Amino acid sequence: MTAYPKNYLRIQKRFPELMKAQEEAGRLSKEAGPIDEKTCNLLQLAACVALHSEGGVHSHVRRAVKAGASKDEVYHAVAVLMNTVGFPTVAAAISWISDLCEKK
Repeated sequence: MTAYPKNYLRIQKRFPELMKAQEEAGRLSKEAGPIDEKTCNLLQLAACVALHSEGGVHSHVRRAVKAGASKDEVYHAVAVLMNTVGFPTVAAAISWISDLCEKK
C-alpha cells in the first residue's frame, strides 16, 4: 500500500504550510488522550464511512493496518456501523476497503 495518494501529494505541493499545520493538528489530537494509534485510525475510518469519503476510507485503512490492525478488525469496524449509517453505506465502504485489502 502506498503512503500517500497522488491528490494528497498534489495538495501538499500546492499548500505546503497549510498541510504541515493540518498534519501537526492530527498528530496533536492523537497524542492528547489515551486512545492508541490503531484505535484512532479505526475511529477515523468509521467517520470517513459515515461521510461517504472513499479517499478517507482508503487513507484510514492504510493507516490502521500500518498501526497494527488486522484486515478482520478493519472490516469489523465498518460492519458494526450497519445499524447506524445503513447497509448501502457499509456496502460501499466494504467495496472501497476491498480495493486495498484484496488487491494482489
